[in-house]
Amino acid sequence: MAKIDKSNYTKEEFQKIRNERREQKRLDLISKGNSIPKELIENKELPVGFVLGNGTSRQTIQPEELKSHGKIYGCNALYRTFKPDYLIAVDVKMVLEINKSRYQLNNEVWTNSNKSFHNVSGLNYFHPNKGWSSGPTALWLAAEHGYKNIFILGFDYKGLNNGSQLNNIYADTMNYKKSSDSATYFGNWLRQTINLLKSYPNTTFYRVITSDNYVPDELNKFTNMKHVFIEDFKEMFHLS
Repeated sequence: MAKIDKSNYTKEEFQKIRNERREQKRLDLISKGNSIPKELIENKELPVGFVLGNGTSRQTIQPEELKSHGKIYGCNALYRTFKPDYLIAVDVKMVLEINKSRYQLNNEVWTNSNKSFHNVSGLNYFHPNKGWSSGPTALWLAAEHGYKNIFILGFDYKGLNNGSQLNNIYADTMNYKKSSDSATYFGNWLRQTINLLKSYPNTTFYRVITSDNYVPDELNKFTNMKHVFIEDFKEMFHLS
C-alpha cells in the first residue's frame, strides 16, 4: 500500500483511513495461505470433525446442518438446544446442571473426575485429567479420535466491544455470567490451544471466523492452524 499523505486529510479523516488500511492488512494476512484445500472441498468422503465453542461468532451456524458432514464435539450448555456426538464439560456447576437433566444417561458426556459428582452415573472421564478448559479439551478429544481435518467454531478468545465485554452465546443464563460483565481472560485457552497444535502437527485445524474476529498472532505461527471466513465455510458445506 502507498504511504498516506497526512497533509491531504483532517485528523479525523486520516485516523479513519489508517484504521481501514490496518483492517484490510489484517484481512489480507488471514486470507493468505488459509484457504480450504481443494481436495477437502471436492472429496466429501474425507472425515472431518467439528468442535463447537460458544463464542458469538458461530451464531449464524445451525449445528443441525453439520450432522451429516461429520462428528460434532460440543461444550457445556450446547446440550440445552442441540445434542452433539460428544459433549465436553469440565466446570463443576455445568456438570451438575447436565446431571440434573439426566442428559448423560442417553448421550455421551466427557469430563474430569471430581469429588463433587463422583457418584453420578453415565459420565465418561478423562484419564488423566487434562486440567484444561472445556473448549481446548474438546479440541484435544477430536484430535485423539484421529481426525486430520478439524473445523473450530465459536473459539473467539477475545471479548466483545474491543475485548471488554463477555463473549458467549449463553450469557445471562444459568451458570453463565451476565452479558454486561467483563470478558473472561482468554490467555489460558490460547496457551492450551498452542500446546495442542504442537502435539498434533499432522492435524490441520481450521478456525472459522467472522471478518471482525480477533486472530492472536501466536496462532499464525503454526502451519497446522488455518483461519477461514464463515462465508467460505458455509459455501463448502452448503449451509444456509
